[in-house]
Amino acid sequence: MVDFSKLKKNSGNSLEKLTQEVQKMNKNENGPDPRFWYPAVDKSGNGYAVIRFLPAPGEEEVPFVRLYEHSFKHIPTGRWYIENSRTTLGKGVADPVAEVNNKLWNLVNDDESPSRKQARKQKRNLRYISNIYVIEDQLNPENNGKVFLFKYGTKIFDKINAAMNPQFKDEVKINPFDFWNGADFKLKIRTVDDNRNYDASGFASVSSLFDGDDVQLEALWKMQHSLQAFISPENFKTYEELKKRLDYVLGVSESAKPSSGSSVAANLRNEDKEGLSEEDAPQSKTAAPKRAAIILPDDDDDDMPDFSRFNKFK
Repeated sequence: MVDFSKLKKNSGNSLEKLTQEVQKMNKNENGPDPRFWYPAVDKSGNGYAVIRFLPAPGEEEVPFVRLYEHSFKHIPTGRWYIENSRTTLGKGVADPVAEVNNKLWNLVNDDESPSRKQARKQKRNLRYISNIYVIEDQLNPENNGKVFLFKYGTKIFDKINAAMNPQFKDEVKINPFDFWNGADFKLKIRTVDDNRNYDASGFASVSSLFDGDDVQLEALWKMQHSLQAFISPENFKTYEELKKRLDYVLGVSESAKPSSGSSVAANLRNEDKEGLSEEDAPQSKTAAPKRAAIILPDDDDDDMPDFSRFNKFK
């Protein structure tokens, strides 16, 4: 095993520094965090890259963190809501979108109702964040040989879990995050029905990164970013901040003029208990927002319609 004891002296300071970086990132509206790697696709919608998932950084014990987030556009107002969900912090932690979705879901029992359709559009998505080493980025070779943070969804995580827990006895158990006994991950992206598909992706055979050279591995390990900083409570917006943003997106806040097609939001404000008719469904469409959403890996369903875990909307 590599002796990384020298890093322990700076472990506290490194976490504090990275926490400050995350806070700055949350305030940055000009573009994505450059520490993150985003896989690219060509004109045909296909992409290919080879990456290596890295061990837990510093004195952290787990090589990934789980994060819930919301990313949706409210059609009547044309506004985007792109925020981390406070439900990441644990059960019983209030989040305004969770409360609104819970109310929408329970208005009626019809899965095709406008209220439940809106709840689905506003659902939370489960993401994971890990450190990775980019071995080959086919479309952006300048990323080769660098360490990045990588945010991915449940489909890729399922492949990681399958590698750690194979179903058949002829399959080799792999720790994908291990320097010495891990494996390269071949990320193969296809576009199917306008959605990114990762079914062809998978792990290669077990191999040591850098042929097990401890000097190179320790240098690489020092380049990693803190993961726990992303789920620290101080790096999440307050309930009041998120509620203000959500009210603005839905067109129900005092500082934003409601759209003529925002009757769903209006009914939420009035706490309508009788459900929504087809006439109530938003119909108007607006131009695309100035700030476009970043397409992330595995933009798939999370755990809809599991709103029962949240408190009732009050």
